[in-house]
Amino acid sequence: MSGGAAVGAALLALALAATGEAAAVLRDGGYEGLLAAVHPRVPEDGRLLARLQEMITEASSYLFNATKGRVYFRSVKILIPPTWKEKNYEKPKHETYEKADVIVAAPYWKHGDDPYTLQHEACGKMGKYIHFTPSFLANDYVTDIYGSRGRTFVHEWAHLRWGVFDEYDNDRPFYVTGQNQVKVTRCSSDLTGIYVCEKNSCSDGSCVINKLTGLFKEGCAFIPERNQTAVSSIMYMQSLSSVAEFCNEHNHNREAPNLQNQMCDYRSTWEVIKNSTDFENDLPLTNSSLITPPSFSLLQKRERVICLVLDVSKTIDTGQGNWINRLHQAAELYLLQIVEENTYVGIVTFSDKGEIKTHVHQIVSDKARKQLASYLPTAPGGKRANVCAGLSLFFYCQVIRKKEGHLYGSEIILVTGGQDNSTGRCFSEVINGGSVIHTITVGSSAAKEIEHFSKETGGFKFFVPERLDFSDLLDVFTGIMSRSGDTFHQSVQIESAGESVAEYTQLRRTVTIDSTVGRETFFVATWQSAEPPEIILTDPIGRSYTVKDFELDSVFHVARLQIPGTAETGDWAYTLINVHLAPQVLTMTVTSRAANSTLPTVSVKTYMSKDTTYYPSAMVVYVQISQGFSPILGASVTATVSSENGDTVSLELLDNGAGSDIFKNDGIYSKYLFSFSGNGRYSLKVRVQANRTTVPQTAMPWSYAMYIPGYVENGKLKMNPSRPPAIKNNTQVRRGDFSRTAVGDSFTVSAVPTGPYIDVFPPCKIIDLDARMEDDKVILSWTAPGDDFDKGQATSYEIRTSETPLELRDSFYNTTFVNTSTLSPQHAGCTEIFVFKPEAFTTGNITVIYVAIRAVDEVFLRSELSNIAQAVMFIPPMAYPPSNLKFGVSTILLLFFVLLTAVLLINNTLGCFECTVSFKELFLLLYRH
Repeated sequence: MSGGAAVGAALLALALAATGEAAAVLRDGGYEGLLAAVHPRVPEDGRLLARLQEMITEASSYLFNATKGRVYFRSVKILIPPTWKEKNYEKPKHETYEKADVIVAAPYWKHGDDPYTLQHEACGKMGKYIHFTPSFLANDYVTDIYGSRGRTFVHEWAHLRWGVFDEYDNDRPFYVTGQNQVKVTRCSSDLTGIYVCEKNSCSDGSCVINKLTGLFKEGCAFIPERNQTAVSSIMYMQSLSSVAEFCNEHNHNREAPNLQNQMCDYRSTWEVIKNSTDFENDLPLTNSSLITPPSFSLLQKRERVICLVLDVSKTIDTGQGNWINRLHQAAELYLLQIVEENTYVGIVTFSDKGEIKTHVHQIVSDKARKQLASYLPTAPGGKRANVCAGLSLFFYCQVIRKKEGHLYGSEIILVTGGQDNSTGRCFSEVINGGSVIHTITVGSSAAKEIEHFSKETGGFKFFVPERLDFSDLLDVFTGIMSRSGDTFHQSVQIESAGESVAEYTQLRRTVTIDSTVGRETFFVATWQSAEPPEIILTDPIGRSYTVKDFELDSVFHVARLQIPGTAETGDWAYTLINVHLAPQVLTMTVTSRAANSTLPTVSVKTYMSKDTTYYPSAMVVYVQISQGFSPILGASVTATVSSENGDTVSLELLDNGAGSDIFKNDGIYSKYLFSFSGNGRYSLKVRVQANRTTVPQTAMPWSYAMYIPGYVENGKLKMNPSRPPAIKNNTQVRRGDFSRTAVGDSFTVSAVPTGPYIDVFPPCKIIDLDARMEDDKVILSWTAPGDDFDKGQATSYEIRTSETPLELRDSFYNTTFVNTSTLSPQHAGCTEIFVFKPEAFTTGNITVIYVAIRAVDEVFLRSELSNIAQAVMFIPPMAYPPSNLKFGVSTILLLFFVLLTAVLLINNTLGCFECTVSFKELFLLLYRH
C-alpha cells in the first residue's frame, strides 16, 4: 500500500469509527473505548473504581433493552489520576482527562450530587462530557433520589451521545392543557402520582391553584407512585422500575413545556435517537446471546514526556527571512514558562535530514529549563522538509522507551511548514506508536496530511499564517498544555498583543492580573530591529519596571521579566516605544500560574462546531469561560479568525441564549462564522476581557438527572431528604476583573467561490421565542436574528399559529396567518416584542395555541422555523370548591374515610364482588393525577 493510500485508509477507519468528540466508537452494536476519567484532585478511593464498573455494567444491559437490541457497552477504559498510588495499571496511549466521555470530579456547585451532561449544541448533537461526583458513586442513598446508577447513566448517555433533552422542567413543573386541566410536565402522561406541598408557602400544607394562571403555587411537587405500569420515559424518570423505554412518536407528550419539545421541534426522544448516525442501519442485533458484560481497562499516566520536532528547513517563507528567529522565540517561551514542572523534554530538528539536539531531560528547576532552551536551533538547515526524518528520530530520543519498552502516552510537538508529500511512509508507524501528536502548521505550503497526525492521536492542531510578524507562533506554543485536568500546574495566558508600530510611537495596553493567578508571572516583549524598544511596566500599586529590569536576548530579540513571588492583583499598564528609525512589529505576551492550589483559575477553552466545512455551510465558534465547573457570566469575548493569506475576521461572542447560543448564562459564548476569504486552513484566537463578571450560584443550566422528592409506595408517602441548599449568599458572586487569551484548533474550509459573491446566507433560526397571554392577546418576545445568520438586520417576519405544534412544524404555510405589517425587524441581538389578538380564541373553545416565526432577508431567504412557543388562555371556573383548591393530606384522609365507609355500606348491601374497592385503590384514587 502506498503512503497516500495508508493515510487514506486510516482516515476512513477513523471516520467510520467515531463522530463528534466522543472517545467511544460504535462497532457492530458495541461501544468500544468508552473513557471515564477521575479528576486528579479527587482523593484516592477504591470504591469509585468499583462503582464505575458496576454502574456501566448495569447500564449496558439497560441500554441494550431500551434501544430495542441495538447497542450496548463492549469495552471501557478508566483513567486513574497520577496522584493515586501506582498499582501496575496499564499506561494510556492517547487517553486524557479532557477527552473523556465521563468525568468523576467535585460537584458542579458546592451542593448536591446531580449527575449532568454538558450540552452546548442543538438537538441531535453530541455533548462534551457526563459529570458524576465521588459522593454519587460512593453513597447508596442516592439510588432513592435518582434511581439505580446504571439507569441514571443511560439517562445521561442519551444526552451525551444523541443530543436529546430532559422531559421535565424544574422552572415549569406544571402546565395547563388545552382542556383547561393542570398537568405535570412529563413524558409519558401515563405516569401516575400525587401532589404534595413541600414548602411553607402552601396554606395548611396543601397545594393551591393560582386563580390567575391555573397552575399550582410555588411549593407543590408531583410525587410518583413507586409501582407503575407506564414503560416510558427514560428521559423523565428512569428511576421507576417499570420505565424501560424512551418516549416515542406514539406516547410522546407534545403539550409539556420541556426542553425536549422546545429544542427538538416536538419530536420524541426516540425519534431523535433513531435519527443519529449510531442507528443509520436501524437493525437490532440478531443474536442477543452474544452480548457480554463490558470489559474494563484501568489506565494511569505518570511522567509527562514531550519531544519538540522542529522544522528548520528553508521551505518556510515568512517574507522576511526570520523563521528561525520566531521559532526560537516561541519554543524558548514554551520551555521557560509553559511546560509543567517535572516534565521530560527532548528536542529534534529536521530539514532534509533529522538531528537529535538533546535527549529527554526532566525539568526540575529554572536552570534545567534554560539548559534545554540552549539546545534550540539558531540557524536554518537544508532546502527541503522531510517530516518523517524528524519523527523517526523521536523514537530514539526517548529514555522512557528504554525503561518501559514503548512510547505510550508520550507527546510530540511537530512544527512544520514545508511541502512534504511523503508523510505516508511513516504515518502508520507513528500513529501506532502510542504517542499523542500536536501539530503546528505554518503557512499555506505545509502538507495537507500533517493535521491527520493530530486527528488520529487526539493532539492539538494549530495553524499559523506565513506572516509571522505578530505573536501567532508564541500563542500556539502557549496553548499546548497538559490535559490532565489539574489547572494548578498549568500556565495561563493573560495577554497577547502585537502590532506594527511606527518610529517613535508606542504600543500601550493594560492587562489585569486577577486573584486566581499571579504565581510565576512573566512579561515577554519581542521586536524586529537591532535595538530593543523602550519598555515601561507599572504594577497596580505604582511600582515601575523598565527595560533594565528585563533579561534581554539581543540575538533573538526577546526581553523577559519574571515578577518575584506572587504578582499584585489589579491592572498592570505596559508601554512599548519604538525607538527605531523605521516601523517594526512589537509584541507583549503575559503568562502566569494559579496563585492557590485550592482556588481554581479562571479558564478559557475555545473550539469550533466542526473542523472542516464546505462553503456556504456555516460554523459556530464556542468559548467556555469557567472557574472550576462554575460558569463565568458577563465577559466580553472577541474571536479573531485568520486565513492562510493573513486576512482576519473578528467576532463578538455572546452568551444570550439566541442564535447559535443554545443556553443563556451557561458560560459558553458563541457566534456563527460564515465569512471566508478563501479555501484552506484557518486559525482561531480568542481574547477575553471581563469587568463585573458574575458566577450564578443556584441555576443548573445543563441536562441533569432529576432529584426525586419522594414516592408513593404501598399506599404510603415516603419522602427523600430535601435537596441540599445552595451556598448561603447572593445568587451571584462578584469576581474581580480579569484578562485571558486563548487559541483554538485550526480548521479547513473548501469550495469558497472566487467570483462575485451572492447572498446565500439566510437569517439564523430564532430559538428563544416566548408566548404568553394577557387578556385576549398573545404577547410574543424573541431575539432578533440578522440578515445573514446573526449579523445585520432581517427584512421581515412571517408569524403563523395553529392548534397543534406538528402542523406548524410540518405544514407551516397551511396554518393561520398573523398580520405583521406593523412589525419591522431590529438589528441582530435586539429584543423583539409583538402583540396580536388570535382569531382562534374568538370561538371560546380553544384555550391553547402554538406560534412559530420565520425571518426573511432582503433576497427572500428564509430562516429555519423557530422553536414553537405555546400560549395558554386560562379560563378560571366560576367558583373553586375547596376540594379543587387543596390537596392536603388532612383533607384527603377525611375524604378517604368518608368514601371508605360508603363503599363498605355498598358492598354489604349489594353483596357484589365487582363493586369492592381496595384500601390502596381508594388512596390512589383520591391522589391520582
